[in-house]
Amino acid sequence: MQVQGINDEIKGILFDLDGLLVNSEKLYWDSNIQAAKEAKLDIPEDSYLKLTGATVQEMQDFYHKYFKTTAERDRFIKRTDELVWQWTDEGKLKLQPGVQAALDRFQALGLKMAIASSNYEDVLEHALWATGIRNYFDFHLSYLDVQKGNIKAKPAPDIYLAAAKRINLPKENLLVFEDSSTGVQAAKNADIKVVMIPDLKAPSAKDRANATMICKNFFEFLEKIR
Repeated sequence: MQVQGINDEIKGILFDLDGLLVNSEKLYWDSNIQAAKEAKLDIPEDSYLKLTGATVQEMQDFYHKYFKTTAERDRFIKRTDELVWQWTDEGKLKLQPGVQAALDRFQALGLKMAIASSNYEDVLEHALWATGIRNYFDFHLSYLDVQKGNIKAKPAPDIYLAAAKRINLPKENLLVFEDSSTGVQAAKNADIKVVMIPDLKAPSAKDRANATMICKNFFEFLEKIR
């Protein structure tokens, strides 16, 4: 695949999942708000944006700020996960704009495709089956692979380096799609070209420096295929 603005031929694509392929970041935001209200926690609703694509340290800082005990934190996390799982079963988890068209186009072009996500294995599988896109991908990596492989989570490059090795293509022929600053930084650290398609947060100056290009959605990217 030849893409306007990219000199190398693209033969394989590595995707993030949450906020990029599916609207799960918005569901997590809504579930955080509902779980906090149920537990009568005084957490400003806009504070959850800080969890979008957050690093492990940023999440720990958030929990330390708003929760008095580990048990209280764990109940909150469990409730948010339950709500997102329930809403996924109810059909509220949707593909992001242009994702279906992009997957069909990439498949028709014979590209290898894989997912490299920081989410849990069962949640990732649930999302792929619920949205009907599981069979587009040659494989996927999740937080389970981070745990098993003793590799660091994003923004470390590890999961993208592992995906690049498994997909068995030179890095110059790969393209990453990400929605978050953390993910873009991970791809940059892995020295793989990355297209940012922002979700809940607008791109920062650092994102603009790190990303190969920024598109508002997959439809815009498809227009760049030559």
